[in-house]
Amino acid sequence: MDRNKRGTRFVRTRGGKTWTVEVAEQGYLFEGRRFASLSHITREITDAHWSGPRFFGIHSKRARVIGDA
Repeated sequence: MDRNKRGTRFVRTRGGKTWTVEVAEQGYLFEGRRFASLSHITREITDAHWSGPRFFGIHSKRARVIGDA
């Protein structure tokens, strides 16, 4: 599965809350807003600097990628 294909979703559950990000034509969609990178989204979620791909587990086998458009 191509993790940069439009429509692909990344899901992360942490502290009892689940966040979903969708790959868009240009960038990513999160809570109705467009972001240039996963790291920008991760900063919104954590209020700290994290690697977006690491936060969403993209570089690990534990990543949950849901669906293709």
